[in-house]
Amino acid sequence: MSEIAFGSDKSELISFRIGEQEFCVDIMAVREIRGWTPATPVPHSPTYVRGVINLRGAVLPVIDLAARLGLGVAEATARHVIIVVQIGRRQMGLLVDAVCDILSTADHAVQKTPDVASDSTTQFVRGLIAMEGRMISLIDLACVLDEREAEAA
Repeated sequence: MSEIAFGSDKSELISFRIGEQEFCVDIMAVREIRGWTPATPVPHSPTYVRGVINLRGAVLPVIDLAARLGLGVAEATARHVIIVVQIGRRQMGLLVDAVCDILSTADHAVQKTPDVASDSTTQFVRGLIAMEGRMISLIDLACVLDEREAEAA
């Protein structure tokens, strides 16, 4: 479900901020947006896994998206939010600074990630969208938590 249907004319995306940068994901992958809830740490988990929270009786891993993208560890405050996303059959929470907007964009507006970007950038960023003077990176949710790391979380 995290794949954008590039055969259609338009895509609906939800944009969010991490530091000074803006990112987006396919809105169809988003299940809900919650306020920050402190997570219970999980021993021996990767540094970007903040821990787990109770989501209506289900254990939900929370990923510090800033740390996962190599932008430093977020100092979570009451202003931060958790975006609950569905990747295949797995749900996870993404810790971000703030949700910005719901975007409707033509598929041809998603530009390829430049070749000058590092391999780690192209691993997570599927493309870039230039919109209203902003440059928004489209995140590939399938790469945020791979199978081995999901087992550890």
